[in-house]
Amino acid sequence: MKKKSTDMYQDPSDNPNRIDKFTFERPRYIVIEGPVGVGKSNLIKRLADTFECLTMFDAEENNPFLASFYRDHEKYGFQTQVFFLLCRYRQQQQLLQPDLFQRTVFSNYIFAKDRLYASINLSENELLLYDQIYQTLDTRVAKPDLVVYLQARLEVLQSRIELRARPFERNFDEQYLKNICAVYSDYFFHYIESPLLVVDTSDIDVDGSDDDFYDLAQNILRHRGGVQFYKPLGRRDR
Repeated sequence: MKKKSTDMYQDPSDNPNRIDKFTFERPRYIVIEGPVGVGKSNLIKRLADTFECLTMFDAEENNPFLASFYRDHEKYGFQTQVFFLLCRYRQQQQLLQPDLFQRTVFSNYIFAKDRLYASINLSENELLLYDQIYQTLDTRVAKPDLVVYLQARLEVLQSRIELRARPFERNFDEQYLKNICAVYSDYFFHYIESPLLVVDTSDIDVDGSDDDFYDLAQNILRHRGGVQFYKPLGRRDR
């Protein structure tokens, strides 16, 4: 039986690499971000299970325009994007509730994600209209206490997308994936709103390796300020 610590977090005491205890500042809102296929949701699920935290996932599969969008970006881009924007805004409002924000929350998207995708998916005129809505809503959402930006090589992302075999991603275009990676890279190169941890996940396996998971988790939960780049455990002496 696992022994619970004195606060809300549970130590994975059956693992030799367990994280014994951390001091958290509350409220604590941690975002795990990165391009499609990089492993955001799987990492969050394991973090939340380990530390008994709340989660907030992007409900992308509930977008009724998404499957049509992957077939025809130009025709369905605006409907898809505005639906996402309003859904994400409603989710973000939950973070402002005092009873919820007393607990650590892991989310698999930052609100600015919507604008990043819009910059790829929309025409110039559509983007002008979209921005009028976005700029009104952006000032009303919580800012993360920490953002973890996950990266991976293009071929790794493609392999992970194929492996998870989501029906609406069957027609996922390689150039579209390159565009997503490019806008993420540019955005986080200039990001200054919250502490930022940059992680290349190409050669680590946080799902299958306890060593990889607990080492990354320690770096996430100890990070307090500025920009840092995570170096996997096996490479620190190189």
